[in-house]
Amino acid sequence: MVWVDQGLDRFLEGDPYPVADPEATAQRLDGHTQHVYDALRLFDAELADNWPGGGVETDGSSCYYRGFSNQSKQLSDSPPSVPGAVDVDSEWALKGGLPDAGEGSASAGEGELGRQGCKVTSYEESKFRNELSMRAPGTDDTVTVEAYPSDRLMVRAYAECARYPSGTPMGGAYGDPELPSQQAPLQLRR
Repeated sequence: MVWVDQGLDRFLEGDPYPVADPEATAQRLDGHTQHVYDALRLFDAELADNWPGGGVETDGSSCYYRGFSNQSKQLSDSPPSVPGAVDVDSEWALKGGLPDAGEGSASAGEGELGRQGCKVTSYEESKFRNELSMRAPGTDDTVTVEAYPSDRLMVRAYAECARYPSGTPMGGAYGDPELPSQQAPLQLRR
């Protein structure tokens, strides 16, 4: 009967978010984006300092309550987020030294990244951008490369929502978990 109670609890409350240290997650994501930079071999490019995203960030606004008993919370125009849960992402962009309109840039490293264990989850070509998304090896992390016709290439790694452990150092204007400074691509941040 215990398995019935546990199954009912999971149905009512939903699966809890896993516990993960945001700092360790940020470092792992930074490593994923470094692998992309190395695979693309765009050594004549430079960091795009006016990229609107960028950096390593946490965000708890999309870490919603789960399970049937929380269904009414999700019907709100602005559903509440689970306290103590955040997703983490690491993003930067390159400019200059890129193939014309990103031609092939988003998929150029696909072979090398595939050899490293990345699994392609989607590829989209349009006149506005080319986008390649992959699953990083041994994780559920998503790595995305977007090439834009304006001579920009964005690289982003993303980890789904997780609860951070108690005692996690907090900071910033919104009281989010503290994260290390972004290092990747190492060759451009020296």
